[in-house]
Amino acid sequence: MTAPRPLPADLLRAALRAVHLFALLVSCGAVGCSRDDAPRASAAGSEGEFETLELRYQGNNGTVSPIELAEDLGYLAPIRLNFIGSTVSGPQSVQAVVTGDTDFGGAFNGAIVKLIAAKAPIIAVAGYYGVDEQRQSGFYVLNDSPLRTARDLLDKTISMNTLGAHSEFMIKEFLSRGQLTPEEARRVTLLVVPPVNGEQLLREKQVDVATLGDIYRDRALERGGIRSLFSDYELYGKFTAGSYVMKTSFIKQNPRTARRFVEATAKAIEWARDTPRETVVARCIALMKKRGRNEEDAAIKFWRSYGVAGKGGLIAERDFQVWIDWMVKSGELKPGEIALSRVYTNELNPYANDQAAK
Repeated sequence: MTAPRPLPADLLRAALRAVHLFALLVSCGAVGCSRDDAPRASAAGSEGEFETLELRYQGNNGTVSPIELAEDLGYLAPIRLNFIGSTVSGPQSVQAVVTGDTDFGGAFNGAIVKLIAAKAPIIAVAGYYGVDEQRQSGFYVLNDSPLRTARDLLDKTISMNTLGAHSEFMIKEFLSRGQLTPEEARRVTLLVVPPVNGEQLLREKQVDVATLGDIYRDRALERGGIRSLFSDYELYGKFTAGSYVMKTSFIKQNPRTARRFVEATAKAIEWARDTPRETVVARCIALMKKRGRNEEDAAIKFWRSYGVAGKGGLIAERDFQVWIDWMVKSGELKPGEIALSRVYTNELNPYANDQAAK
């Protein structure tokens, strides 16, 4: 395995690498010529109330997202999802939205803030994953590891699925709370590893710490021999961590289709919340078999929750403000540079009226 490279000089700015591409796309005019800026073919007949009957997206093999579950439950009809390939990171998923290759994507809320700061013409429309007692990401070491504190991570290697997103923010926070200086933090190496390989690299001692999220974590814990160093739930408690995004131009050109997308997502989140876990898992496994992507269903059997805090994926100010404040503190954003109204909207969510009533 190639030795991991050290981080750039300032750990607190490392996450910006994931969004430089977006700034480049904008500055080169890619937004103006993106594929979805042209009008999409209108639906015909009784389905004509929607501007388009197809939503292109990237997914993750071995998992079922809320919108995929929504389509299977019939909440999205007559609109259909068009899977165009897999992705392993939120920034990559949103990049496809910006370039017009897909109609929606999903990413960690902190990454979304960075993308919007880099002039990406997107807006978050619904939360789709989060952190709670049942669904959380942990940073794990072997049982006999001497690592116990943030300071113990000096000169150590941590695996995660991508830089500039959820896991890196959690590492930053853990190091900050451990009172490591920026100079000391530079000695912590982050290694990009597909989530499915994190446990293996940890057990083979090719990394010192592995980031393991919900189903990957539960499967690893079932095998034994590892323990948690810390988790995102321990740091922040229950919160919606990631949101679906669409381009603002797509919503403007396809308002009814966009609204149906959010409504379907909201209903699926609540169905999963109110339905016995065994029933949700069985439904997801059946869906994975039907869609024929040659996927393993071992991980989905450990599904427990989508972890979304807001009803039906409603987004709360805290879901984004905490990351804006973090980036202001670290010097990545200026105070007042990003208004929350630019970052997210609940206007398409059918549960927004319930929230307003309260």
